[in-house]
Amino acid sequence: MEKKKVPKRLQSKVAIVTASTQGIGFGIVERLGLEGASVVVSSRKQKNVDEAVEKLKAQGIDAFGIVCHVSNAQHRQILVQKTIQRYGKIDIVVCNAAVNPSTDPILSTQESALDKLWEVNVKSSILLLQDLAPHLEKGSSVIFITSIAAFQPQVPTSMYGVTKTALLGLTKALAAEMGPDTRVNAVAPGVVPTHFASFITRNSEVRRANEEKTLLNRLGTTEDMAAATAFLASDDASYITGETLVVAGGMPSRL
Repeated sequence: MEKKKVPKRLQSKVAIVTASTQGIGFGIVERLGLEGASVVVSSRKQKNVDEAVEKLKAQGIDAFGIVCHVSNAQHRQILVQKTIQRYGKIDIVVCNAAVNPSTDPILSTQESALDKLWEVNVKSSILLLQDLAPHLEKGSSVIFITSIAAFQPQVPTSMYGVTKTALLGLTKALAAEMGPDTRVNAVAPGVVPTHFASFITRNSEVRRANEEKTLLNRLGTTEDMAAATAFLASDDASYITGETLVVAGGMPSRL
């Protein structure tokens, strides 16, 4: 399939995307790069980081890779320091890292799993932004990757959904705190067949049921999520802040 032509809206911008070596994160970092941004790839494993950077460079993208486990304070600081050393500024931050260590009902979820969900899905983004904020350029953009599950958390990923609901509130609160120089928005993906969502998409009946919940009768793609993120990062969205853009094929999304 021929790749769609992408606009060059992000030339001379520098973008950091967490958990960006596969799935939606890689789709986002690739799209930002194709639009002209210099991109900083990060995830927990050096091998994955190296492979992702190689794929991006093969497409002519200026990519730089740093190992970063978002819940590790030292890793977060190194991510910021190395980006500044290399590029001297940061324009775009996409907080994409998330875990789902439990499929138990909320009242049966172990405390260690609750801690991990909160730590990776919510707290680490706040702490990363505390480190990043002094380096953000005027006109910069922060984007949280939340989920359609934020609006109606459901078994078996109820608590994961609740952490994604927290990101809707965080988007509103930080848009007020970081404006007018930085815009803060979120993208709420629907169901996208990635390794992360394999428990939903590998079973054909469950997959079909999810397709039928959409108005477009299909699951989302990583490209769909990347296009929405690139729009919010660009000056085309210069009057949008504090908003969550639902990219879910028309799945219901009321809080």
